[in-house]
Amino acid sequence: MASISVNDVAAAAGVSVGTVSNVLNRPEKVSPGTVARVQAAIADLGFVRNDAARQLRAGRSRSLGLIVLDVANPFFTDVARGAEDRATEEGLAVLLGNTDDSLAREAAYLDLFEEQRVHGVLISPLGDVGDRLTRLRARGTPTVLVDRQTEDRSFSSVAVDDVAGGRLAAHHLVSIGKTRIAFVGGPISIRQVVDRLEGAREAVAKHPSVSLEVIETDALSVLAGRAAGELVLERAPGDRPDAIFAANDLLAIGVLQALNMRGELHVPRDIALIGYDDIAFAAAAVVPLSSIRQPSVLIGYTAVDLLLREAEVGDTFEHEHIVFQPELVVRESTGA
Repeated sequence: MASISVNDVAAAAGVSVGTVSNVLNRPEKVSPGTVARVQAAIADLGFVRNDAARQLRAGRSRSLGLIVLDVANPFFTDVARGAEDRATEEGLAVLLGNTDDSLAREAAYLDLFEEQRVHGVLISPLGDVGDRLTRLRARGTPTVLVDRQTEDRSFSSVAVDDVAGGRLAAHHLVSIGKTRIAFVGGPISIRQVVDRLEGAREAVAKHPSVSLEVIETDALSVLAGRAAGELVLERAPGDRPDAIFAANDLLAIGVLQALNMRGELHVPRDIALIGYDDIAFAAAAVVPLSSIRQPSVLIGYTAVDLLLREAEVGDTFEHEHIVFQPELVVRESTGA
């Protein structure tokens, strides 16, 4: 069956194609009686407007592109929820791209969103995408970094002070008497991991009797955390850390699973454990996890709000860099 066109609607309503276009896009320019007649023809024929073609003519779609590192991480799910909440207020949709820590997938999503002429791009970058984002901006597509800032501050951004978060986590472990701390996280190429480790090192450096080692993982996942926990269990009792700071809650949950399966180390009696993000699963773990809380939903909401303001002002927009402060949440995994 052939699709119904604007010409069919115009013929059925006894008006011009231009009048149908006005009813669809500028109904205030058409008399109420004509609007009613055209709308009746649309309903009778089952006409659906070709929004893709309309967006192509306008040069911009009603969608925003959001690219995150790992959609399986509840932190990014919450960020997407906040972004969707703000976009919905403006009649926009959010297209979600999951890079899964892959530079190739990150590049592919940037290509796709550029081809789709999205209203704007939000990205939590894995690689160095400065040149790509500059090209997007030159074509009139604003971009905002999420959970990340650039060294030269050349793009607007919404992030959390991860260095401060790392300091909070390590300071808490030191304050409860821990002296052999292991940082579990990776890949170290991820900026957020680097910043959290830097903060932990700053806190530990103030205490000469406290050591900090790094157990690098290949991902920020439960499985990677479980593997790290098994490495700790393979050590002689005297060579094990007495506290673990995991770069995110998924890693912390994996570590906890590994320790529970063997039953050799009890959390928190033998080893304290703290994560990062304070996802919902942190409080619901077998041993409720202490964590560093990020306002994830607010990050997404604010990022879209910033993107919309930049889109409205254009080249004259002065880039903004919004940085939220993290919060320590203490639970049973560190002896609360």
